[in-house]
Amino acid sequence: MKKIILASGSPRRRELLAQIGYTFEVVTSEKEEVYQSTEPQEIVKELALLKAKDVAEKTASDREEDCGRIIIGADTVVAHEGKILGKPKDKEDAARMLEALQGDAHDVYTGVAVICYDKEGQEEVISHAVQTKVYVDVMTEEEIQSYIATGEPMDKAGAYGIQGRFAAHIAKIDGDYYNVVGLPVSYIYKVLREKI
Repeated sequence: MKKIILASGSPRRRELLAQIGYTFEVVTSEKEEVYQSTEPQEIVKELALLKAKDVAEKTASDREEDCGRIIIGADTVVAHEGKILGKPKDKEDAARMLEALQGDAHDVYTGVAVICYDKEGQEEVISHAVQTKVYVDVMTEEEIQSYIATGEPMDKAGAYGIQGRFAAHIAKIDGDYYNVVGLPVSYIYKVLREKI
């Protein structure tokens, strides 16, 4: 059995990978997130690979009885009208993002990079981006401020968490729900099934 390493400190990603039955270690990347791409789906692929490669280097001496290892990197962005919405800087920034998203549709992209090493140390890189379209109901100013007051938006791309209180404002989604949470687990399961 190959050793699995999740290159992410996100508690949501940890929960999702554990939810589908995998045992893994968490090693986070401290590498600065710099990218060259301009399209959201390419940016998340680039950043996921950057994180996975950084953790691969950090764990290079890990041999785990020479059975090999798999490193999973992921990065998620919210894109609205061609603009990427990261994590809000403050409450005003969160309000600006939520005002833009309410009553409209936006896309959530998660880039996944899986780096597989066999027992000889041969490397294989699998890189992919998953897209989900999210439709948000019209929200009043009071609803936006009430949601911000929960503190939930502050550490999340696009200033919301679909799995939390914001669920009340999601009209529908087209695509993978778990992708919006931060990890497209069905895609990862298919990759790991082939590689373990």
